[in-house]
Amino acid sequence: MLSRHGFRIGALTVALVAAAAGCGRGGTAHSSSSGGAGGGLKVAIVTRDFSNPYWAALRDGALAQGRKLGVRVNVQAGADETDSDGENAKISTLAGQGYNCFGVVPVNATNVITPLVPVAQKKIPILDLDTQISPSAASAAGVSFATFIGSDNSDAGRIAGQRMLQVLGGTGKVAVLQGIAGEQNGINRVNAFSQTVAGKLTIVQKAPADYEQDKALTVTEAVLRAHPDITGIFAANDTMGLGAAQAITNAGRSGRIKVISVDGIQDALQSVQSGTLSGTVTQYPYAEGQLAVSACLALAEHKTVPARVVSPIKLITSQNVQQARSAFPKPYFAYSDPITPLVAK
Repeated sequence: MLSRHGFRIGALTVALVAAAAGCGRGGTAHSSSSGGAGGGLKVAIVTRDFSNPYWAALRDGALAQGRKLGVRVNVQAGADETDSDGENAKISTLAGQGYNCFGVVPVNATNVITPLVPVAQKKIPILDLDTQISPSAASAAGVSFATFIGSDNSDAGRIAGQRMLQVLGGTGKVAVLQGIAGEQNGINRVNAFSQTVAGKLTIVQKAPADYEQDKALTVTEAVLRAHPDITGIFAANDTMGLGAAQAITNAGRSGRIKVISVDGIQDALQSVQSGTLSGTVTQYPYAEGQLAVSACLALAEHKTVPARVVSPIKLITSQNVQQARSAFPKPYFAYSDPITPLVAK
């Protein structure tokens, strides 16, 4: 069928596309292709690292929504969480391939701005996804964004802080595992957590672990040696939380040190159910991917898209983890979605 503004929607096909930079760890490209000859809407999304289940879920949500709406979607990623050069190379390659809309998840506040300049010069809509890009730096380069789609990371940190206060009875010593240096999502989570527990819990150490499980295990082992009396660890993402939990288990201290993290990946939900984690503030990257593709289609159809769209989050504990696991990777609850009704077919 032909949409109101001429984007052809035809039979669906699914293809795997080799990444421009090869098949390094996390770098494989994935494409959901839809539409007949003559070309429909083409959306390119570049995120961080597919070996991280969080970004894989964003990819899966975007591809699923592309199939649903008849939009051709190509999702690519860097080789790891800090691979800004890899991200930039993929954006530069995709910029010359006729895409009508771009979505980008930056490594930091500025890394994707330069490769997006040619996209902006062509007046192609760009979506800032999940992680805030510096408005001032982007503006100085002539890059603007049609919308930001992501969860409220300060709210996630606040919720995690409240949960830590609850499980520790309002007192104790805690350590914090930070993400990538300069990455705003992690900064917002840690700052909000720290503010929430201030005057009640003592934060004895903050240490970066780059959102990686192995690094978090090593860092936590060092923290446990330096501060044997801690009773809690807040990790700015689930993979670090799982690394921290493993270090605690290895030290024979399971159950005595509470771990709370952020993201809601499948392994974290399982760990909440088993009691290894005391909670995860679940964010829904699958929904972010869906919203991104819907926003691209809405923009192509000249609809007004909000400048900021907040994707859903929820504290998952033993009380609601089964509901979360049953619905995974989608939210099990209703949430505000101002975009999908614009393109409902």
